[in-house]
Order: sequence, then C-alpha cells, then structure tokens
Amino acid sequence: MAEEAGAAPPPHGCPGTSSAQAGRAAACQGCPSQGLCAAGGARSDPAIEEIKEKMKIVKHKILVLSGKGGVGKSTFSAHLAHGLAKDETKQVALLDIDICGPSIPKIMGIEGEQVHQSGSGWSPVYVEENLCVMSVGFLLSGPDDAVIWRGPKKNGMIKQFLRDVDWGEIDYLIVDTPPGTSDEHLSIVQYLSSSHIDGAIIITTPQEVALQDVRKEINFCHKVKLPIIGVVENMSGFVCPKCKIESQIFPPTTGGAEKMCQNLNISLLGKVPLDPQIGKSCDQGQSFFSEIPDSPATSSYRNIIQRIQEHCGFHHSQEKLSNQGME
Repeated sequence: MAEEAGAAPPPHGCPGTSSAQAGRAAACQGCPSQGLCAAGGARSDPAIEEIKEKMKIVKHKILVLSGKGGVGKSTFSAHLAHGLAKDETKQVALLDIDICGPSIPKIMGIEGEQVHQSGSGWSPVYVEENLCVMSVGFLLSGPDDAVIWRGPKKNGMIKQFLRDVDWGEIDYLIVDTPPGTSDEHLSIVQYLSSSHIDGAIIITTPQEVALQDVRKEINFCHKVKLPIIGVVENMSGFVCPKCKIESQIFPPTTGGAEKMCQNLNISLLGKVPLDPQIGKSCDQGQSFFSEIPDSPATSSYRNIIQRIQEHCGFHHSQEKLSNQGME
C-alpha cells in the first residue's frame, strides 16, 4: 500500500497495511510500496507503540474526513469540538493535521498563539478550560506562510503531534484532516491503528461533484478498515431569513448524501443548512453555538453531535466488553 511521499494511490483491491496479505496479494504487484508492506515496514515504526501508550488516556478518537475540499470539514470539526466541550465535565482536544492549509487556529479564535515546550512535551493551546487545540499553524511565523513539505516531513509532524503533545486525559480527540486519501490520512490511520479509533465522520455537500470524491473517501475507509460513524451533509439548502422560502444552492441532482448513504448502507448523521452566520463566526473565531443559538443550523449540529456521542458511548461499551472477554 502506498505510504511514502509522492506515491501512487493504493491499487484496486489493496489489502491494507494491517493485513497479513500486505505486499503479498495479487493487487500489490507493481505498487511502489510493495516491498515495504511485505517486509512489515508499515507496521514496524516504534512510534506506533509509543503513541498507543500515549493514547491510553484518550477515550474517544474521531477523524473528520472528506474526499472533497471546501465542503466544511474544518468548520464541522470546530463546531463538533465546541459542542462536545459544552459539557464542562468532558475534556476535548482538536488536532489539525491539515498541514498545508491549517485553518483551525483562525476558526477557533487563537490565531497567532504559539506552542510552548515543557518537560512533558508540547503544550496545546487552550480555547477554554476543557478545550485545547494543536495545529501546525501555531508553528509558522505568520498566517500567510506556505508549508511546502513532502510526505515524510508531513508524516513526521503528525507523529510528533500524537506522541509529543502533552494532551493529558482526554474524553474526545477530534482530528481535522485535509481533503483526499493521501499522506496525512495514511499516517493518522497507521499511527492510531492500535489505539481503537471510534471512527470517521465523512463530510459532503449535496451535489454530485462532491459526492463523487466522497465515495472515494468511503472506499478508502473500507480499505484501511477504518469504521465510519456516518455522513454529514453540509450546505444542505438555504432558508431565506426574510421570506422563509428554502432554496437549494447546491442541488442534490443524484439524491444527495441521503441517497448515497442508502446505496452504501452508511448512516446519515444529519444535514446542516447554509447559514451566512456560520462563515462570519469562523472568520471572527467565535463559537456559532454561542453567537446564533436559535439558528436551524445550530439545531442540526446539536442533533448530529448527540448521535456521535451515542455512537462513541456504544463503541466504548463494546470495547470494554471485548477487553473483559480477553482477560
């Protein structure tokens, strides 16, 4: 399976790096990473065990993915973090691994903050007492600095975020990812492979041009054995605040996320309508929940977050039962 910088996408039928057939299956023939996978190199990085130890005090790990850019992954990740942190008894962490386009510091209102080093590692930046953030954006000299890195350096940065950040005891770790199915996605799945990821939330918009790439992301999840919590349809209709008439800005010409989820037997977590205030809140680094509590979009977010919490609670119970059965 392709793991390195500039590598081709995984071949059709790729068994995944965790499979006993990695590098040996017929589909692996001709893949640039065949030798690495066959030798177990994808699984031999000592950092995986170090990260596993670090992640023992992180209860739930959620990846936010999409094959398409511009569908609102970072916006959703930020709102998910804010929503979960509404419960003051829960500790929430938001990790931004969009190395080349780190927008989380801006959205969370902590742009310009810097990461500090202590004896226990890097200290994340706190938005609230129970909500912290880590992003490569904190390591740049300015918001307009371009990050021009190949795969191995991105891989090393993600490894440091997981291994060297002093996360402390966390109830929810939310990982915001860039669009696609490349270096960052392979790295995060590989490094968390032995740490029980609760699953991925797939973000899309209603139109087919987005769904086409989102199906690729779903296929990626299946290939790397990453559970899918469900799909969120962003920008799903717009209700005029004056006339109250709903318009489809991005028409679901092939049935939107709902039809896709039916066809692929995946849960549709919900639909979030367009609201100009969401973009405004993100630009100002404010929580949309606090600023516009009565918006239909806020209601949609709350319902979606509740379903995610229910999934994580069930997943945690099943994991405990499984561990008890092994004792």
